[in-house]
Amino acid sequence: MGVADAITKEYMRGSKVFSDAFNYFIYGGEQVVDPEFLHELDTTEIAIPFTLDGKSTREETVQKYRDVLKSMVVMRDARASYILLGIENQTDIHYAMPVRNIIYDALQYGKQVSEIAKRHKDQKDRKGHNRGEYLSGFYKEDRISPVITLVVHFGAEEWDGPLSLYEMMELEDPTLKEFVQDYRIYLIDPYRLTEEDLEKFSSNLKGVLGYIKYSKDKKELSRFLNNSQMQNMDNDAARVIRDITKTPIYVPEGKGEINVCEAVKDMINESRLEGRAEGKAEGRVEGKAEGKIQMLKELVKDGTLSVVSAAAKVNMTAEQFKKELDKEV
Repeated sequence: MGVADAITKEYMRGSKVFSDAFNYFIYGGEQVVDPEFLHELDTTEIAIPFTLDGKSTREETVQKYRDVLKSMVVMRDARASYILLGIENQTDIHYAMPVRNIIYDALQYGKQVSEIAKRHKDQKDRKGHNRGEYLSGFYKEDRISPVITLVVHFGAEEWDGPLSLYEMMELEDPTLKEFVQDYRIYLIDPYRLTEEDLEKFSSNLKGVLGYIKYSKDKKELSRFLNNSQMQNMDNDAARVIRDITKTPIYVPEGKGEINVCEAVKDMINESRLEGRAEGKAEGRVEGKAEGKIQMLKELVKDGTLSVVSAAAKVNMTAEQFKKELDKEV
């Protein structure tokens, strides 16, 4: 795992940021997913393929690692829904993301079925259940929890990868297409976020995504910094901005807060001062060089020096020095 991937993963693990992403995407900014009721789960997705005939004795495990996975009970309109929420962070565009996500979700569903089957086996509660239930390990009354996976793109360029399985296929036949299952990915892409969209975020994810969105346009970035409320931002968020956009701001190690706006403005001012100093130094050097050339031109004119000798004193060819002489004609 690269440094940027590790930093974005740690950042999105924060419950406030995690819930903010889902509240924006699913509920349009309404505060439905409560960070206090999120429970982090093991991100290792292991599924033991279960057999329907009960004859296989060899267990083959399939294992993948999600970025972040949390469980919670969503209360809405007096109805409770137990749900699993997963986030995949992408610093680069993944052109097979629909397949990648469907594997994660399928493994999670398989894991739930395997755990239910194991529980029945441990409890030895076969009585009252038919052969089909016994062989599958999954009884008619059993239920699995729904999984929603959200992709967060931490990149300034537009996500131009496929958003569904259909987009990865060349399948034009409408009859066949009706029988081929599609799978869509749910994506937060800074490039596509509008100012109105950014206002729907309630955590510092707004500042992080907005900064990434405008990071390649200095004028727009300056406007965003002046209009946004990116004052005190926790260090995890500031590290994401620093490492994803390559902004050379200083972020202290460990937990804490930093005023990103001031840090960026200080960096810009420092760069301007350095640029002015470099410009003055270059101007002085150029001025001295011009003065020396002018003096040598006068010596050539009055016959004190030859063109070849004068040119050699300023690292020029005789032809180049003649062009300098011609400028005054």
